Amino acid sequence: MRGVRKAFGGTVALDGVDFAVHPGEVCALVGQNGAGKSTLMSVLAGATVPDAGTMTLDGAPYSPSNPRDARKAGVAMIYQELSLAPHLSVMDNIALGVEPRREGALGALGFVHRESVKRTARAMLDELGHPEIPIDARAGDLSPAWQQLVEIARSLVFGSVLVLDEPTSSLAHADVLKLFALIARLKQQGLAIVYISHFIEEVLQVSDRFVVLRDGRNAGEGLTSETSGDRIVSLMVGRTLEDLYPHSHRTIGEPVLELRDLAPEHLAPASLTLHRGEIFGIAGLLGAGRTRLLRALFGLDAVKSGTVKLGVHTGPRAPAEWWQCGMGMLSEDRTGEGLATNLSIADNMTLTRLKGLGRGFFVSPAAQERAARTWIERLGIRTAGPAQTVSSLSGGNQQKVAVARLLHHDVDVLVLDEPTRGIDVASKAQIYRLIDELVSRPSDSLHQKAVLIVSSYFPELLALCDRIAVMSRGRLGAARPASEWTEHTLVLEASGVRS
Repeated sequence: MRGVRKAFGGTVALDGVDFAVHPGEVCALVGQNGAGKSTLMSVLAGATVPDAGTMTLDGAPYSPSNPRDARKAGVAMIYQELSLAPHLSVMDNIALGVEPRREGALGALGFVHRESVKRTARAMLDELGHPEIPIDARAGDLSPAWQQLVEIARSLVFGSVLVLDEPTSSLAHADVLKLFALIARLKQQGLAIVYISHFIEEVLQVSDRFVVLRDGRNAGEGLTSETSGDRIVSLMVGRTLEDLYPHSHRTIGEPVLELRDLAPEHLAPASLTLHRGEIFGIAGLLGAGRTRLLRALFGLDAVKSGTVKLGVHTGPRAPAEWWQCGMGMLSEDRTGEGLATNLSIADNMTLTRLKGLGRGFFVSPAAQERAARTWIERLGIRTAGPAQTVSSLSGGNQQKVAVARLLHHDVDVLVLDEPTRGIDVASKAQIYRLIDELVSRPSDSLHQKAVLIVSSYFPELLALCDRIAVMSRGRLGAARPASEWTEHTLVLEASGVRS
């Protein structure tokens, strides 16, 4: 790709970008949200037509008009937001677009060779190391992790260039290791792989070369073996890894949230105490029950027994009641439960707290816009303005809108389920600083917050939290100071191997 340029209205998304990936190579493409990564790969995958620039594939001119053209040429892309057909079977999703036809007249009429479809699907899943995924099951009935794996299996059908956009976002630790092993095998087979990830550790581990984009332009590139994570971050955002996490001194206050033997369906009874001025982390692997515990304490899922106490309020209660009592939750599923994507940024940010934005029953659009602009600036949301619909934002900026809505409500207890998933390094730093500010206020302040956070990224928990408890196989372990944990001991505990 040479001199690729693309503008959307008056916004230049790509400004003369160069990019190349070679057979038998993994090239990492990194940059902040809005840097141009998705647009560049959308051009490569045929989903976006560039305004200028040239592309070659295997030495020949390449200019796909649509994704089907790209797939036929051997270019496949797995997007961060899964794109399976939920009502089709696993095997039909894997073969979609390249269905083998029957021979003779039946093939001419469009009849598909079902046995060949089954063999191809089974072979792809076996190659991926997941023969247990049922090929006859509907894709929409699978867990998010299995859906991600089916996406990867489908891409293996197509060919010579594979683009992976945040492929580990829904995978458990064991599945991530299997994916890395698969990438190594595909590289040995001569496949060219583009790897997009916000996790710098993944980039260093899996790639041979890296290319950094910033504001739609090339910002740097090099061999991964000759660089460090700190240099990559510096190229991306102009800051070092040491600046990523805040280091404020905190004074822990009185208890504000207590769980006493809370027992959601299929989970063991869980107890914990969260104090004002404290960040309490829950670590665990995919499927351990962390999200189910948060949903139960917030009233989204039923519980068999136990109590939740928030100050003078006791529950279980419905989510709307907890909001009124001073507790808010950021859901893991930002588009399904966290946001109304058809509404504007301003509407989403102020939806749960309209007090002070008008008179009586009437809401002032101007006041909504002023409030939204405050959070847009504080969180660095890349947008044309508060009136822009959330559905038109990137995944990372959508997540920041969801965080802004929670902060705008000004609750005492923030329950955060994967708050930085899909967000670039600079945006993570902004959210970390905001969380730190909320809990670091003087202990005698009524506005001092408390945060309960679930994260699959253990370095994040270790750097942010005062205490951490590990959830394994549906059981919440005892909390310990974060200083007593390491990433290694967290993984051991989460895997069921006591540290």
